[in-house]
Amino acid sequence: MTRRIHVDVRSSCSLLGTVLKYLSLSLSFPTLVALYYRESPLPFLVALVVAVAVGIALERLEPEPSLEHREAFLMVALTWLVVPLVGTIPYLVAGTGTIGHPVNAFFESMSGFTTTGATVMGSISVETHSRSIMMWRQLTQWLGGMGILVLMVAILSELSVGGTQLIREESPGIQVEKLTPRIRQTARALWLIYAWFTLAAVVVYYGLQLVGLAENMTFYNAVAHALTTLPTGGFSPEGRSVEAFRPIVQWAFMPFMVIAGTNFALYWYVWRGEPRRLTDNAEFRSYVLSMGIVGGLLSLLLFLGVGLAAGPENVGPIPGSLERSLRHGLFQTLAIVTTTGYASMDFNTWSESTQVILLFAMFLGGSAGSAAGSIKIVRWYVVGKSMRQELFRMVHPRVIQPVRMGTTGEVIDDDTVYSIFVFILVFLTLFAVSTVLLFLDAYRTPGLELSALEAISATIATLGNVGPGVGVVGPMNSYEPFSRAAKLYMIFLMWIGRLEILSVLVILTPAYWRS
Repeated sequence: MTRRIHVDVRSSCSLLGTVLKYLSLSLSFPTLVALYYRESPLPFLVALVVAVAVGIALERLEPEPSLEHREAFLMVALTWLVVPLVGTIPYLVAGTGTIGHPVNAFFESMSGFTTTGATVMGSISVETHSRSIMMWRQLTQWLGGMGILVLMVAILSELSVGGTQLIREESPGIQVEKLTPRIRQTARALWLIYAWFTLAAVVVYYGLQLVGLAENMTFYNAVAHALTTLPTGGFSPEGRSVEAFRPIVQWAFMPFMVIAGTNFALYWYVWRGEPRRLTDNAEFRSYVLSMGIVGGLLSLLLFLGVGLAAGPENVGPIPGSLERSLRHGLFQTLAIVTTTGYASMDFNTWSESTQVILLFAMFLGGSAGSAAGSIKIVRWYVVGKSMRQELFRMVHPRVIQPVRMGTTGEVIDDDTVYSIFVFILVFLTLFAVSTVLLFLDAYRTPGLELSALEAISATIATLGNVGPGVGVVGPMNSYEPFSRAAKLYMIFLMWIGRLEILSVLVILTPAYWRS
């Protein structure tokens, strides 16, 4: 007979309450924005009161909570479900536009905190939704970028004991690199690097306006876009995304997208005087190389004109223009690979073959330990190494050749290789099943004609936390036409995609609750 063990749900919920209580302080920022622009601060004050009240109530479930291995899984999953639920309150209280509906509000909030960047807003503008609501949308992405629990470990002593486990399950990638003797110091270091790069982006973006090179990059826009560049969220308060700005602004976004998709631990070593840790890193080199190959191919196709859809209205000034071809080809590659999701133009006007290349790029992802989503470059690197090793073994069956990481020669143990293959298999299986489900659901949704390519892009865009897809979910469109059931399912995909799938699925298995 199977023996049951006790999973301390009360401890997990109690610590979740502490997270909610302290995270409610973030609502003071959009409140100040509302007061500055003479808008109603009520949506954020109501959310603040609810967050504090729920947080205190949950804390009382267990005055002295303990965090073990299984409790950490539960707490991480619950945090990334409950926090976005609380994040819907400002949208619901404001009641403006399409996000006034509970399902749409939940979709928008989950998309924000998971840095997906997908939206159900029918009209993206500060005139429709107010500057404070739009800034809250941007802030949710910034909070989710480096990780809610990474932030909480950095400031709360209660979470320092189980901090390593929490960060491991929340942070995207293979493993957490401990930069300092204490995990709390590591969390602080990562958030400090993240904050400094965000500030640098504000300075660069707004600086272009001050020198007369970007007249519509106001201070508000500079802050809003910086808050979504570094977390690879990519949602813009401008309806036409980054297309609304001059070319020089689009070029200025690119290095920050590359930074956001790089393992933040490498910046720690650079700051400590070890720049070769960045340049010698096999994952970083593969990350840059993959973006160079995809970006170069897209730029070439745009330059030749074959990357655009047929029809004179879509040809425009790109073919034959080296600067425009490079800018749009590289920009969209960086935005998709890093899962930032910005758009320098509507790539729905691109040819289907060019869009397929973008869909392929959605499966790559950025580096482990970054804010990027999807599968991650390091996993593909290990898969490639493993395939090469297996071919070598077929020729030399008696030779033992372990999988190693680049020039460092670090051996990747078999358990890690196995877990990588399992993750990719689960990811691709879930992607395939979800594509079919969304495609079938479209048949019963009035007014929604979804092609197979559009269903594929909607699935990988939400599961991989990319944001925009092609067709009906293109960069200048929204997910609003989908049924409520489909939106709830895509909320599920964004949730488990942000937590690398297995960290959520494990709590749904009987083995988690039994010995």
